[in-house]
Amino acid sequence: MKEQWRLLKTGFKNAFANMAIDEAVLINCSRGKVPPTVRFYGWSPPAISIGYFQSLEDEVDLDFCEKIGVDYVRRITGGGAVFHDKELTYSIVVPESHLSVPKNIMESYGRICGAIIRGLRFLGVESSYAPINDIVVDGRKISGNAQTRKMRTVLQHGTVLMGVDVEKMFSLLMVPNEKIRDKLISDVKQRVTSLEDVLGKNVVFDDVATAMKKGFEEEFDVELVEGNLTDSETALAEKIEKERFSSREWNHRR
Repeated sequence: MKEQWRLLKTGFKNAFANMAIDEAVLINCSRGKVPPTVRFYGWSPPAISIGYFQSLEDEVDLDFCEKIGVDYVRRITGGGAVFHDKELTYSIVVPESHLSVPKNIMESYGRICGAIIRGLRFLGVESSYAPINDIVVDGRKISGNAQTRKMRTVLQHGTVLMGVDVEKMFSLLMVPNEKIRDKLISDVKQRVTSLEDVLGKNVVFDDVATAMKKGFEEEFDVELVEGNLTDSETALAEKIEKERFSSREWNHRR
């Protein structure tokens, strides 16, 4: 009998709730209260997340975000600014002691990204791992990933781009001037792709989630059993959302 991990489908939530849920699951998993967990989710409204070490004011046009109703939040993981719009986001939370996740961080990135690569294959898309933390299709990025380890537990979350609007993305990010903005947009269009670009058709969130579920099950040889947040996780997520991710002190820290 295969090991059973929990699958969470938490739907579309705002940026603060999404980040709080990931951390609440990490904390509960570290305490042995919940099994290893894979979560699929989306963002409503769209949002920009910045890496733990970045400066919000340096990276994001906050006035324009507020004008068009785009959230912004600081992650607990590293990496760069990400515009979350038409995508599936995943997170995986596993104890560091679990044999499925290599102790070496680079190797663990490769292993977890392997689940996404297998999931993309179920959608008819051949992709490959591009260290440290990207997945590419014909050399163009379709997934970015970030990982942290706290309380002897691994949290990795990442994106699977279903569609991408590069012009909108750069209207929300800070760039020095219009000339550089145009070049950045041109460069990113060459370096980034999406499921819609690759497949030439619209893709549905639930179909991507189904494929990713198969990818994780195949990569880790486990059964993902759909479940819900526990009452403890829900309460903790609400507390973390209020006290950290929606707070000015957290998001504007330098």
